[in-house]
Amino acid sequence: MYCDFTRRAQEFLAAWSIQLTYQQPADGEWKTMSEFTKLTTVDEHELSAYVARPEGKPIAGLVIVQEIFGVNAHIRSVADGYAKDGFLAVAPALFDRIEPGVELGYEGADMERARSFIPKIDMDKGVLDVAAALQFAKAETFRKVGVVGFCWGGTLAWLSATRLQPDAAVGYYGGGIGNYAAEMPQCPVMLHFGKLDKHIPAEEVNKVKQAHPQVEIYWYDADHAFNAEPRSSYNPQAARLARERSLAFLKKHLA
Repeated sequence: MYCDFTRRAQEFLAAWSIQLTYQQPADGEWKTMSEFTKLTTVDEHELSAYVARPEGKPIAGLVIVQEIFGVNAHIRSVADGYAKDGFLAVAPALFDRIEPGVELGYEGADMERARSFIPKIDMDKGVLDVAAALQFAKAETFRKVGVVGFCWGGTLAWLSATRLQPDAAVGYYGGGIGNYAAEMPQCPVMLHFGKLDKHIPAEEVNKVKQAHPQVEIYWYDADHAFNAEPRSSYNPQAARLARERSLAFLKKHLA
């Protein structure tokens, strides 16, 4: 089924690339701001997205793909951080297909509620939502675009690389990535995993490594979600090193 979704999403992105050829903004028109906007997918679903704009012209566009907790304060801070580095960062609200406005914390009832969304997730539809965010980033920047995803979003970053042809993709601890190891990435990919992560067996990651030796894979002495500062599993050393590697990788392939 995903082949049809992929074809439609790629046609959607290609059409926008053609339409936007002569619409580049004049100097001085870029604004520094953060805002929410609306995106429309190729299957006519409307979803919200958080947009963090850099100071001055963006060096590239970047789609930030959420965990299962929605576009919460942490994901917005990730987008803001990349905007400070010069990217126009877009974080689509992927749970809008299930329930609009989901924004959860990482403990107690919020954690249980986040887990309740898992059986309702449609990966193919998630890819379409990422495609809409890529299209928006292209329209806003007239530059290359990349994807950075975390947890569930890390798996979607991989699927974006194999199905949507962004210019680069970075995935953090994507738990389902082994299920899609046979898919061929169409762009440079970097992946980050924690050695202490019981959610993602090393053999699942090795499926990707064996099938695609060109993919950059890094392991850290850290647990799952080591990049999420609000969580108990946050590991500042691993988070800092992974971000340094990711930023250098993205600038190399996008800027």
